[in-house]
This record gives sequence, C-alpha cells and structure tokens, in this order.
Amino acid sequence: MSGYDEIYDVIVCGGGTSGVAAAIASARAGAKTLLVERLGTLGGQMNVSGPPGFAYARIFNCHNERDVGGILYETYKRLYKAGHALPSLRYRYRAKSAAVFSYVDPEWWTILIYKMMEEAGVILLLDTLVVDVIKEGNTVKGIVVENANGRNEIKGKIVIDCTGEAYVAIRAGAETVCVSRDEIQPHTLAFTADGVNWDRLLDYVRRHPEQFTYGHVMNPHTGTSLEEVYEFVRNVTDIRELGEILGFIELRDMALANGDWHPNSGVGFFIIPREGGHIQAHFQHSTHVPRILPTDAWDLTRGNIECRKQLEIAWRFFKKYVPGFENAYIVRMCTELRLREGPRIVGDYVLTREDVANTRQFPDTIGKSSFPAGGYHVASTDTLAVNEDEENLSFPNGSYDIPYRCLVPVKIDNLLAAGKCVSTDRPAYLRYLQQTMVTGQAAGVAAAICARRGITPRELVKDVSELQAVLLEQGAILFETVKQEEAESWL
Repeated sequence: MSGYDEIYDVIVCGGGTSGVAAAIASARAGAKTLLVERLGTLGGQMNVSGPPGFAYARIFNCHNERDVGGILYETYKRLYKAGHALPSLRYRYRAKSAAVFSYVDPEWWTILIYKMMEEAGVILLLDTLVVDVIKEGNTVKGIVVENANGRNEIKGKIVIDCTGEAYVAIRAGAETVCVSRDEIQPHTLAFTADGVNWDRLLDYVRRHPEQFTYGHVMNPHTGTSLEEVYEFVRNVTDIRELGEILGFIELRDMALANGDWHPNSGVGFFIIPREGGHIQAHFQHSTHVPRILPTDAWDLTRGNIECRKQLEIAWRFFKKYVPGFENAYIVRMCTELRLREGPRIVGDYVLTREDVANTRQFPDTIGKSSFPAGGYHVASTDTLAVNEDEENLSFPNGSYDIPYRCLVPVKIDNLLAAGKCVSTDRPAYLRYLQQTMVTGQAAGVAAAICARRGITPRELVKDVSELQAVLLEQGAILFETVKQEEAESWL
C-alpha cells in the first residue's frame, strides 16, 4: 500500500470531465499528480451520465471564432483524425448563433483519455471515495479515502475538487451556495438507441419544420430568423446536418392526450457518431425529476427510481408515434443521473450574468466561453423550449473570460475547484462539458505551479503570468479567439 505513503504535488478528486483535464494538465506541467475517482472509469458527464448532446458545442462563438482550445480541443482533433468524431456542424444559421456542434464518440473518448493519462504520467486511484480532507487550520493538507483497502489518508500539497457538486470543498469547510430543493433544476437519466430508419425520420422533419424547437440557435446579436431555420430544415439531405432534433410538438401533444407521454420533459434527442459513419440517437432530456438535491442520498435514490419509470414511458412514445423508430431499440442506459445543478463554491470572484452578457474580459483569464447565461431546465413539456424565453437568457456578443479567481475558494487554502462547482452566480453557472474542461485544465496548471513554488492558490492570484504562459503552451485560448481559417487548418 505504498501509494498511500506518498506525498503528491497535486491530488485531483473526481475523474469526470474537469478532473481528467486537471490531472493531465497538472502532470504535463511537471507535478506528481494523483487522480482519485469513486468509479472504475473516467469521464463523468461525458460517458457515465451522458454524453450531453452539446458535449463539444459552442467551441465557436457567434462570430464563428473558436474560443476553446487546450486539452478539450486536443481530444476533439485526435478523435476526428481517428474517425471517431464528426466535423463541426457550422452551417450558416448555427455559426450565427454559436450553437455549433462537434460530435464525438463517447466510448472512444474514454479510451483516449486513458491513453492521455498514461502519456502524461498521471497516477490513478479508481474505485475510491474521498470521504474527508486533512486540514491544519484552514489549510488543506490531503484527503481521506475509503476503498477496498479500507480507510486511508493521502497527503498532497494542493487538492483540486473536481467532484462536480463541491463534495470535497464542503468537507474542507469551504463556503458554498446552492438553490433550494424546490428551485433546483431537474436531473435526468440519459439513454441511447440504434436501429432508427433515418430516411423515414428525416422525411417527417423536412415536411414539418414547424413541429420542432430552435431556441438553441436563435441569437439576438446575429439576427437569425425562424424562417431561415425552417428553410434550412426543409432542404436538409443528411440527418447529421441537424445534429439535434428537439420538439415533435404535435406528436407530443397527441401522446399527452392519450396518456402516452409524461408531463416532466419535452421530446428530442441528439446524434452520437459511431465508427464507419454510423450514427445513433442519444436521449438526454426524456426524463426529468425535480426537487432532488445532489447532497442528499435519499433524493438521489428517488431520482434514479423515477427517471427509469419516465425512461420507459418516453421510449414507448418514440416507438409508437415517431416515424423511423418502429424497429429501433435501446443499446445503452446511463448508470447515473446527470446532475444539472448543485453546490458552487464562493470564490475570490463570483462570475455573474452581467459578466456573460457584457462579454467581460479579465486580467486573470484562464479561458473563454460563449454559452449564454440564465437558461434553466424545468420539469415540464416546455423543458427543451425554455431557452426560447429571452428574458431568461443573456447571450454574449462573442466570448467572455473565466477568471482564475473563480477557482479559489474564500478562506480555505491549498484547495482549488474546477468544473460545475466553480464560483458563479446561478445564471452564469459553468456546467457544460467544455467549460468544465477549461476550468479543469487551468486548475491543474495552477496547482502544479503552486506545488512547485510552495505557494497557495490564493497567493498565485497576485501574479498569474506564469499560469497563463503555461496554459498558452498547452494550447489554451486566453486572449484572442481563433479565426475560422486558422481554426480548421489541421483538417
């Protein structure tokens, strides 16, 4: 059990999308890095509770400029070159909205991540739950884990919370915020299907474009019209051009009247590419259970039970009502809930809706994003159309910065956060996969620098020049977005 006796430079808690980026970045920056994951696999929302259909969406902003690089874009390029990803779906109406999709195969993504861990020299400890932290005053000195070896302590110079729900930060005594059980967004259980007659489905979609929702591609800064989208849909020749198909409004309402659809979510699915040009349908919105706090195991249990009931109802609907699904079959049900909302740390800076809406730039930037602020899912049939409520959404006119201070919890030292639990207000919540990998990579590099220099993450706030320099060396985009031609030069 010598691995427990080591003192690591950086300990990453959680092997989801933020955690894998943090671990790879830390190890590449020269730190002795340990990643601890409670499951036997890596990937989190990418492959355990997902993938989300928008996994690599919005890596281009509404001006058709790429604003995400680093480890995330490296994975996309490697998968694309190996035949496990689709080209970025940047049709005119999409490019104007920033809702550009770059679909990847989640299973091959997982294999690639393990390769990248080995290449970087990351030490893995899987099937291990972090149950507490080691502290001296307000300074974190390591973690306490439980696994097949029992309970053990592991010491580290810097700890990164990549659990998604701030579980480690909470145990460290960090201040966090979370909406109430009555307000929290519903969580979901995703599943994937094959055997779809895509030609039959496409024929229906082309003849009925008004039966689908397009709020995700409507950006007030670029003037995309609904008729422009309708015209595009009427002339689609390959279902992959659509990427996601959301709505089925008339069929949904008919099923509701007949008792064949549940009232907790809208209808739709996303595309997943497989080898040889094959595609599958991935359903990530067909189940929604509200009033579930990720910090309450009884709530999570109830959500898992209820989601599976809704999943069965949703699948019967598709088989009975949706053209092309007559002979389709489910090939995968995710094993865990996809948690849309949970605790966030209170950091040295709180990113706000106004920062997003005003595309604010920060001197301590560690990455960019172009996702709008303020879109919330609700447990109703309007779930997939909620983003059409422009009063809820604040679209950036380009890309905004994510400041390093959002990763640094107030009062607690030698701890960083990355992923969904970084410091934001509710509208600016950075929960999407590309945002989690951006903050994960930055946390990994910052932790490696702090461990080498013997300083705390808060002390690094005073001068982030080395952090930014290393991130740029690792391919991150911090200051200037990448124009279209340069963005595709590797193809």
